[in-house]
Amino acid sequence: MPAGRHFLQIPGPSNVPDRILRAMDYPTMDHRGPAFADVGRAALEGAKWVFKTDSRVIIYPSSGTGAWEAALVNTLSPGDTVLMYETGHFATLWKALAERLGLKPVFIEGDWRRGADPEAIEARLREDKGHEIKAVCVVHNETSTGSVSPIAAIRRAIDAAGHPALFMVDTISGLASIDYRHDEWGVDVAVSGSQKGLMLPPGLSFNAISAKAIEASKRSGLPKSYWAWDDMMGPNDKGYFPYTPATNLLYGLNEAIAMLKEEGLANVFARHARHGEATRAAVKAWGLEVLCARPEDYSGVLTAVVMPEGHSADGFRATALENYDISFGNGLSKVADRVFRIGHLGDFNDLMLCGTLSGVEMALSDAGVPHRKGGVQAAMEVLGGGQSAMRAAAE
Repeated sequence: MPAGRHFLQIPGPSNVPDRILRAMDYPTMDHRGPAFADVGRAALEGAKWVFKTDSRVIIYPSSGTGAWEAALVNTLSPGDTVLMYETGHFATLWKALAERLGLKPVFIEGDWRRGADPEAIEARLREDKGHEIKAVCVVHNETSTGSVSPIAAIRRAIDAAGHPALFMVDTISGLASIDYRHDEWGVDVAVSGSQKGLMLPPGLSFNAISAKAIEASKRSGLPKSYWAWDDMMGPNDKGYFPYTPATNLLYGLNEAIAMLKEEGLANVFARHARHGEATRAAVKAWGLEVLCARPEDYSGVLTAVVMPEGHSADGFRATALENYDISFGNGLSKVADRVFRIGHLGDFNDLMLCGTLSGVEMALSDAGVPHRKGGVQAAMEVLGGGQSAMRAAAE
């Protein structure tokens, strides 16, 4: 094994900090016993704080894909039409899941280089005079491309169209990394997972649900059992779950929420934004291209880097792993072998970013990828203000 620690710089799962590892190391308790109620209530209330909602958050022992399914099956009926936007690989997967459930997605095509377009969504909803569209589904932070969709603007577009569709948002990689405001932005169902900004291992997923979504669930005709919100609500009110929860992950979730509260969400968001800016400065200095085409859509979670023509992104990633024990995210489906993705999320600081970017710059040379030197220096100039600049940005 190589000396030192492995640099896990994929855009999730993110690094799990020691505090969370130690919290999960606590002995498993009886999930039906009286002491567990405190754990369950803390997790459910803490999740509401992270989502910025006064309504309910449902927690599942599953990946984010499970929470995708839960969002749809709890609110919709067979044959319902849903409006979805092609921001990248994960928006496409959500569409495929909807089709397998017997729904009818209307997919607004995108170029994988920007977030969802509120004007295009509004125009499509205005065409739907009979209100056949029952939900609008958008990915907040598209992990395959590094593009962010303007959730508040999409809510305004739905309202401007006078359309009653539910608004569903996948914020699996956005939550606790970039700004997300469930209630203020009028989202009906949000989907998230534990392994990104929450700094946990994979294994927990979430639905934050509005009162409108709960009413829709009473009319939903799609079959559900494991994912049923109504089975969750009664036990959740007392701090329990209807089936065995991921007990030790809930210990970790409570520790993660404590860490986020200590730093403050505004500071967390500012830190991610700075690291995104510094990474893009490095990419520009190298003479390479960021996949996300519009500055207003740039992500603080990850940066997807386009490889020069004729050079393999996967070959570069293999070189980086072999020579420097650092892992970068691969390009997915439409951009396979054309991009690599640098994750800069979760438990991550300035020195860790500089080490990551040093690994990129050295591996570019080793892999024979045409580039200019000085990317790390360009990033350091962005980071030069240190923590004081980050605090000022948060204010």
